[in-house]
Amino acid sequence: MKRRAFITQSLTAVAAAGLSPAIVPAAQAQPASGRDYYELRVYRCKSGASTEALESYLEKAAIPALNRIGIKPVGVFTEIEAKDAPSVFVLLPSTDLNLLTSAWLRVGTDPAYRGAAASYLETPKSSPAFDRIDSWILLAFAGMQRLEQPDYSKNRKPRLFELRTYESYSEAKAQKKVDMFNSGEIETMHQVGLGPIFFGQALNGPNLPHLTYMTSGENAEVHKQHWDAFGKHPVWEKLKNDPQYADTVSKMSKWMLKPTAYSQI
Repeated sequence: MKRRAFITQSLTAVAAAGLSPAIVPAAQAQPASGRDYYELRVYRCKSGASTEALESYLEKAAIPALNRIGIKPVGVFTEIEAKDAPSVFVLLPSTDLNLLTSAWLRVGTDPAYRGAAASYLETPKSSPAFDRIDSWILLAFAGMQRLEQPDYSKNRKPRLFELRTYESYSEAKAQKKVDMFNSGEIETMHQVGLGPIFFGQALNGPNLPHLTYMTSGENAEVHKQHWDAFGKHPVWEKLKNDPQYADTVSKMSKWMLKPTAYSQI
């Protein structure tokens, strides 16, 4: 069996129950029909490095080629205040897991892509466009099965995004945290105006088990007001005090992001 086919079949089996690879039951190896899969890709750059060449490549070569094979909208974000070296965050959605996991191989055979990406692909070792790439494949939660965009995001008005990752110390606790979102947390975020973009459970990549999600706002002040409203909401108060959801998060990481001028999210 070819490696790509093996990876795709393995991830499909994992996606069946929305579980991390260590706890997926073999009997449930069926696709999660109708739900999004996401690739979250982070280009890590060296401290002080310019991201100009990378961003030009994403705008003029990668995104048009990804759109041509059916992956859209593609989100590209940078940190509002980078804590360390600069990073560029790229979000790819698709309901087709095979398409998503083969996307970069497919665009690599596209003559238009290869022409537009030539200078990037031939970057010399002395001045690389990035230091490394981190990548995760995520399965959308049952409680929000497709990527969503508020009007200010669809219309590319002023906006910001918050990306959060919740790591857990065990697969069972990771699943409980997903259950907690599906049991009212996602709905409450919608009600208070947090503008959720996606929720995804990591199927592969570093730092498993964990989940990742993105919220949004028109500006930092409004976004904070919405988080304050969420923190006071009776549904959240009930969920956070429910013993079955205790100790589900062992580490939380977050990034405040701004979309690039060419981002489709």
